[in-house]
Amino acid sequence: MKIALTTSGNDLNALMDSRFGRAPKFLIYDLEAKTFEVIDNEQNLNATQGAGIQSAQNIARMGVGAVITGHCGPKAFRTLQAAGIKIYNAFAATVTEALKQYRAGKLSEAKSADVEGHWV
Repeated sequence: MKIALTTSGNDLNALMDSRFGRAPKFLIYDLEAKTFEVIDNEQNLNATQGAGIQSAQNIARMGVGAVITGHCGPKAFRTLQAAGIKIYNAFAATVTEALKQYRAGKLSEAKSADVEGHWV
């Protein structure tokens, strides 16, 4: 399974970004292959609206089964849910730390959005 993590960096030691829709980048980690790729999200970083929906659609096209982020707004949450993608809120400092929390079963699946729309 692939997991998308919100980040501002280019590797596993990169800092997590607390925003989903306006995260600068997504690190897509493949749990089976133990490989990753980084996807730029610059087009949504400064979008006036629709950043969460567009980011969620882009992630869904990547074949991701779960997202680990700090916060997720209502439109992105609904879009991810509709695509069958599970959302986990993590407050880890780095991508590696968030992955460790996920693997250890320390992250709970989000049941709803945890911020209002247009949150920056």
